[in-house]
Amino acid sequence: MQRSGSITMDSGNGDKNNPALSRVIVRNIRMELQLRAKAMQERSLQDRIADIITAFSGRVEFAYAHVAWFAIWILLNTGQFGVRAFDPFPYGLLTMIVSLEAIFLSTFVLISQNRSAEENERRADLDMHIGLLTEHELTRVLQMLDAVQAKLGIVDHHNSDLADLEMETKPEDVLAEIERLHKLELDRV
Repeated sequence: MQRSGSITMDSGNGDKNNPALSRVIVRNIRMELQLRAKAMQERSLQDRIADIITAFSGRVEFAYAHVAWFAIWILLNTGQFGVRAFDPFPYGLLTMIVSLEAIFLSTFVLISQNRSAEENERRADLDMHIGLLTEHELTRVLQMLDAVQAKLGIVDHHNSDLADLEMETKPEDVLAEIERLHKLELDRV
């Protein structure tokens, strides 16, 4: 039982970790985590390597390591520390190494982004299908409520949006309207 002001609410979930969440929400969170873990396990070796490199190169420690590396490289090539300059100014070898590193890092980042984009596309597809199913179910519920309302002799208010809400929403119509309004907005600019 949970008290909110003077109203007593029963979450009815039985979850001792977070009694404010229903069992359905907890189950959905766990399912999402399981799906993510499964997707992580199903990555190829190349994808895992690309993700590790991308994760490391995206940290501030990576930048600090490069600052230290460049500073040491430049200092060693001044010839002041008893080491003969192996890459004197303008540091052609360093430039080549850094350029190669940039090529490989950008490739690994793109590999990780492509995989991530595929996962996001699958999630977006799932969201769209669930949204369409929800829209269909809600439309049907509104139609049934309208029938109950008619059977009980309850008259709709003349400003009611019920008739509009009872219409089935087609994704292609919504996308066409978004595109039309987007073009109108672009034409104004």
